Amino acid sequence: MSISNGQLQGYGFLTGMYSDGYFPDFLVDKLKIILIELCESIEANNPNSEESLLLLTHAATERINELGEEFEDNGSELETEAREVIAGDFDFIVRSYGFADVDIEDVIAPREW
Repeated sequence: MSISNGQLQGYGFLTGMYSDGYFPDFLVDKLKIILIELCESIEANNPNSEESLLLLTHAATERINELGEEFEDNGSELETEAREVIAGDFDFIVRSYGFADVDIEDVIAPREW
């Protein structure tokens, strides 16, 4: 499946992390896959409430949590800049799917980064 939302087709996911050599590209690629799969999941499940959306975003957030150790093993970490970039992309995603009033802190509530 591919993303059908016009705002997200060709969107530059995680550009702030790709442009910073501190973050290994192969790990940023893994983060990007999670975000793309979140978009696909939103499109497949068509959540009609904030609660249903949060089930999907929390699952994606927990998958990102699992990558924390791998970043550390490769001399990096999901620190301040990464947090801002990732949260910004989550925010763009949920707003692109019509959830303009959802609080980003709720969207990524289970984060460990």
